[in-house]
Amino acid sequence: MLVTLEGLDGSGKTTVWESLQERYPDAVFTREPTNDSWYGDAVYRSIDDDDADSLAELFLYTADHADHLSRVIEPALERGDLVISDRYSDSRFAYQGATLETVDRLDADPLEYVVDVHEPFSIPPDLTIYLDVDPETAAERAGATNKFERVDYLESVQENYERLLERHPDRFVRVDATQAQAAVRDEVEGILADAVATE
Repeated sequence: MLVTLEGLDGSGKTTVWESLQERYPDAVFTREPTNDSWYGDAVYRSIDDDDADSLAELFLYTADHADHLSRVIEPALERGDLVISDRYSDSRFAYQGATLETVDRLDADPLEYVVDVHEPFSIPPDLTIYLDVDPETAAERAGATNKFERVDYLESVQENYERLLERHPDRFVRVDATQAQAAVRDEVEGILADAVATE
């Protein structure tokens, strides 16, 4: 079973992801961008570059995703493991979809373009838990330390996430991430426990 945690920067998903490791010690915990490959290294370099070309950046993320699938996700799922990923392809659809809105030479809906790039090879999650927080709170929590954490940009990202939630209502479960941290953690743990029990 592939479970993904999604949300704006500052939504608290990494904190939840870390807390789940105590509850599910036998699960495979992973994340995107990856932090153990040169593909992921290239992505992190692009995040720090305010002038990075948006299309080139998309394909760096996509290369990292492809490597992540073949190296971590597919082998784990073939073993029958529970896989829990902090960010996955939906982050790409939402974030890079927002980034590509400023690319004049792209003659396509940006979100749909990114979805179409992934369609032939990606593995859809079985469950996606979306930690919902408004862009202003997200930017304040995240500290606006890079180009992806600014309020105006996060507003576009949030709109893309809403499109994805509307498109995949059976896969996404929304959690109010403005609750107390313990309440968010407990709600996520309950959602995951129910999903694992019915798998």
